[in-house]
Amino acid sequence: MDWLPVGIVIVLAMGFNYTNGFHDAANAIATSVSTRALTPRVALAMAAVANMVGGVTVYFFGGVAATIGKGIIEAPQGNEGLAICAAALIGAIGWNLLTWWYGLPSSSSHALIGGLGGAALAASATVKWTGILEKVVVPMVLSPIVGVIAGYLVMTAILWLFRRAQPGKVSRGFRYAQTASAAAMALGHGFQDAAKTAGVVVLALTVGGHYDGEKVPLWVLILSALVISAGTYAGGWRIMRTLGRRIIHLDPPQGFAAETTAASILYVAGITFGAPISTTHTITSAIMGVGATKRLSAVRWGVAGNIVGAWVLTFPGAGIVAALSFWAINLFM
Repeated sequence: MDWLPVGIVIVLAMGFNYTNGFHDAANAIATSVSTRALTPRVALAMAAVANMVGGVTVYFFGGVAATIGKGIIEAPQGNEGLAICAAALIGAIGWNLLTWWYGLPSSSSHALIGGLGGAALAASATVKWTGILEKVVVPMVLSPIVGVIAGYLVMTAILWLFRRAQPGKVSRGFRYAQTASAAAMALGHGFQDAAKTAGVVVLALTVGGHYDGEKVPLWVLILSALVISAGTYAGGWRIMRTLGRRIIHLDPPQGFAAETTAASILYVAGITFGAPISTTHTITSAIMGVGATKRLSAVRWGVAGNIVGAWVLTFPGAGIVAALSFWAINLFM
């Protein structure tokens, strides 16, 4: 098959990857910036580098990419399969831009999965519901619950361990420690999200007849890592304000606890289970859990409710845009 339609899908995939980078940049650095552990530009540069490194490490741990590329839908060979990929990416990009505009930290990962499902349904292709349930829905429900509980427990442990220490020294120490926790979070974001885009590229290469291997080609991972890194450096200031300030006012120990909790969930889910976990869900829920250690009223639950609403709407929202995009593409095929 001609490379042109495959190339168009790859360009769309990198477009999604770029929006993923600036949409989810806040996931890694919002808490560090809000506590003034890092300046915005230094934080973005650090996150961009960590995202790139995390994206390349997918070559050694390819479970997430395999889930996206093979575990969500069964795309037909040829132009119809490529049209499904293109429509899914358009749906995910549209949802990313919409939620970014309103400053809502929705999940780019679930936008992509919703786009794949919506485009496949519009094309009457096979949707692997069992795979979606086991690899997407269950982790989607569990990861925020684990994030809230783990964030609460980690912060409680920090409060107990440093209960007799001088507050000023503790704050300064955790401000330095946040550099490492933010880098770990950014590395986990690159590991998770660059892999998802790489999985779609491999799906496009496969249905286009240009690849039949099992492992993600290294050039796909490098390209995906570079683009998501560039998107991360572009920043996502609207969402950064929501995560860093509007849910709860964070201090350095709280920021460190939230980032460490979220990064740990990303690594365990991706390496152990190959589950495409939402970095947005994990860091947001971890922030809620950490904030609840102060008092439940310290968390702005109204803002949290708006965020959860965006989470619920992500699958159908991206799926509907993807379905409409498929029908539009079909008119010109």
